[in-house]
Amino acid sequence: MNYFILTYVIYLLVSIALTVWVAKVLFKNGRIFLVDIFHGNNELADSVNKLLVVGFYLVNIGYMSLALKEYGSIGSMQVVVEVLSYKVGWIILILGGMHFLNLVIFFKLRNRAKREKAFTINV
Repeated sequence: MNYFILTYVIYLLVSIALTVWVAKVLFKNGRIFLVDIFHGNNELADSVNKLLVVGFYLVNIGYMSLALKEYGSIGSMQVVVEVLSYKVGWIILILGGMHFLNLVIFFKLRNRAKREKAFTINV
């Protein structure tokens, strides 16, 4: 059995599944923030949301591709599990980091939009 191929297949399946799941969660729940940021302009919010998801996919799939190559030897199932835990662990950390970065950006944009809205109401 070729442990390299097994490692690559499992890594790609798990990483892609995690990326798709996180992207769907961000897309679904991020829309609410974007609609608020863009003062109810659903069309603009949906457009920006789609662009953010595309960027999210590009960054994560790009990293997955770069991290696919394994330079060490994989001679047993134990090493397969160890290599996968390292590689998938990095993917999870990157997805989590991007998730929190999205949250920070959404909250900053939302706060700015609220300040602008309050300013225009008071003027």
